[in-house]
Amino acid sequence: MMKRSDIPGIISLTRQVYPHARPWSEEQLESHLRIFPQGQIVATDTTSNELVGMAASLIVFWEDYDLTTTWRDFTAHGMFTNHDPAMGRTLYGAEVMVMPGVQGEGIGSKLYEARQRIAKKYGLLRIRAGARLRGYSQYAESKTPEQYVKCVEAGEVWDPTLSFQLKRGFIVLSVASGYLGEDPESLGYAAVIEWLNPAAK
Repeated sequence: MMKRSDIPGIISLTRQVYPHARPWSEEQLESHLRIFPQGQIVATDTTSNELVGMAASLIVFWEDYDLTTTWRDFTAHGMFTNHDPAMGRTLYGAEVMVMPGVQGEGIGSKLYEARQRIAKKYGLLRIRAGARLRGYSQYAESKTPEQYVKCVEAGEVWDPTLSFQLKRGFIVLSVASGYLGEDPESLGYAAVIEWLNPAAK
């Protein structure tokens, strides 16, 4: 689980993963810890003790939202103040990041496994998230976002985010525009994805 002492490392990690975006703020990360500490996960290098990955989640009452809702609305502008464990049965995956230099070493898989354990622990129905379509800008002139996602699902195109998530057992529900603000890689598009908890009742 994330600790307050991890906050500087998460901010540094954000700058490495998203060099063109505003990083998580100290205020936002402290809010996550205050509201739902059990949903905040970090991965550290066992040798250097350097923070190399993180995952941030909250529980939402899905009926308050729809498949076109933006990341800002799903996360209350990144503050998680809409966390609703009383009514909600959906774990919303707000963020997963792995340090660029160690991607492909299984860290992301472990973060996703930890998130699935959270969903099972709280008896939630599912995990939903917006998969930022990182590769879409390279195909935007020839494909719509929906066509691009179909190609990724069929294995014809590799998307660094969505392809990884499909291998983790997620399925695509829809494609959302304007999910993220100024993101040159996805052009703001995301696939709305879902993982169903097999133990849910």
